[in-house]
Amino acid sequence: MEYLTTSEIAKIWGITARRVQILCKEGRVEGAINKGIWLIPDNAEKPEDPRKVRKMKKENDV
Repeated sequence: MEYLTTSEIAKIWGITARRVQILCKEGRVEGAINKGIWLIPDNAEKPEDPRKVRKMKKENDV
């Protein structure tokens, strides 16, 4: 398994490197390890954004 940096994953996922760091710190990226920098498995999946889930649920309730 290969590991990617937050910058590399950010480009793949279409979000900022800072957001990837936050997701890692919150434990939301499976397999991410901190070795002074966050290392993320190249096959890691982008976590769902709970803000979008709530918005979709709210729209369905209307």
